[in-house]
Amino acid sequence: MKHVIGAIALAAGVLSASAYGHGDGTHAKGPAIDYSRAEETPFGRAADPRRAQRTIRIDMSDAMRFTPADIEVRRGERVRFVVTNSGKIMHEMVLGTLDELKKHGELMKKFPGMEHDEPHMLHVKPGASGEMGWQFTRAGEFHYGCLIPGHFDNGMVGRIRVVGR
Repeated sequence: MKHVIGAIALAAGVLSASAYGHGDGTHAKGPAIDYSRAEETPFGRAADPRRAQRTIRIDMSDAMRFTPADIEVRRGERVRFVVTNSGKIMHEMVLGTLDELKKHGELMKKFPGMEHDEPHMLHVKPGASGEMGWQFTRAGEFHYGCLIPGHFDNGMVGRIRVVGR
């Protein structure tokens, strides 16, 4: 049992090693990213929002909803997401596959203070806005969700359909 507890503590420590957390809202402008070295993920890669081909505005509300909750983009398109938290509590927008978001959401329930800083995540304080740039390099269906415990489970999830080429 000591080994299991130690492993959990180690995992929590590793995941909390970066500068921004789910809970403090200091990540509203997005992390400093070297876009020339952006890692490819199953749902695309970080892109400089200043070089975006299109801006998509998304609102997050305390009704546990994203507006819009359904977006379509072209494969290869670079998008600038401008995300506003119109609520009175912290919200976030995390890009990923539905399976990845569900797994991450479960981890957040176990470690609600977990901190991390990834280019596919925005943590936005109430009344504030943040932005992130993303290039969708593969066609398919991807999602965005708020993984603060309870939010995703209450319907705070949206869908991105990547079409073309």
